[in-house]
Amino acid sequence: MGKFKVVHYINQFYAGIGGEEFADHKPEMRDGVVGPGMAFAGAFGDKAEITKTIVCGDSFFNENLAEAKKTLLDMVRAEKPDVFVAGPAFNAGRYGVACGTICDAVREELGIPVLTGMYEENPGAEMFKDKLLIVATKNNAAGMRDAVPKMAALALKLAAGEQIGASIEEGYLPGGTRVNFFEKERGSRRAVDMLLKKMAGKPFVTEYPMPDFDRVEPNAAVVDISSATIALVTSGGIVPKTNPDRIESSSASKYGEYDISGVEDLTPESFETAHGGYDPVYANADADRVLPVDVLRDMVKEGIIGKLHDKFYTTVGNGTATKSSKQFAAEFAQKLKDDNVQAVILTST
Repeated sequence: MGKFKVVHYINQFYAGIGGEEFADHKPEMRDGVVGPGMAFAGAFGDKAEITKTIVCGDSFFNENLAEAKKTLLDMVRAEKPDVFVAGPAFNAGRYGVACGTICDAVREELGIPVLTGMYEENPGAEMFKDKLLIVATKNNAAGMRDAVPKMAALALKLAAGEQIGASIEEGYLPGGTRVNFFEKERGSRRAVDMLLKKMAGKPFVTEYPMPDFDRVEPNAAVVDISSATIALVTSGGIVPKTNPDRIESSSASKYGEYDISGVEDLTPESFETAHGGYDPVYANADADRVLPVDVLRDMVKEGIIGKLHDKFYTTVGNGTATKSSKQFAAEFAQKLKDDNVQAVILTST
């Protein structure tokens, strides 16, 4: 039996074309392995071969969905692979959505087994984990070495038509599907073992994880907005020119606090974006497009709101973990309360 045939999908960054400035790169198909395909080739050994690599910019795919899907499906259909692999996308949101979308289309319309990999907080994972096999990865490309062997092993199983085991065994994100099977030990024994581990403070894995609903009760409405102090907060990465606090363009480890007292307009000479997840051209030309200082100054003059707070808080949402975001918010929310701010406008991209 010959090698299984694999088609691999990656974005413009992993193809070595460039970053966000090349995110509108149109779909193309190349022979053999490109970028992370080298790692997959090593993991596949003599069992499978990446015969074609499809490259598409994240912005092009998500902004031209119908055209991108049709073009990519035609490419995959022509190659007739045994399995289609996308990514891994880690925590890159648009890349994850693109990987999930094209995998779902290939599975549905071509009947070819598909596989991708993402961080659990990637929006693509939330959208497609109940439809696809998505290998759980770390939140950035540093996890490539860990992700590729798991993805390669699953891809080979899919290509061979072998039965896929439980998510906890195979390393993919649980999709909510339950399958009956015979356990090695009876339930009472397993339950007691888990209880003893829990009492001893040792790690254990529950067989029935409870859902985690992150619900936030809304505060009461501002009674009189015309006398209220309003603050601006953004995950769009707007910072003073040169990004003085060096907020990372992705997976931010910090937030910034900046004084805008007396600032009527965010000019390109004074402000820019540090965000690496969207085209920065328009935000750099006029940062008010992301952080609307100019509009709120007008609203103060017109008596619509009482005052614009002298400080704004900013970070980068691109790839930043939810845990970090909650920590940032808890810190600056207390500062806003101490400054008697009545309401916050939170802008994104």
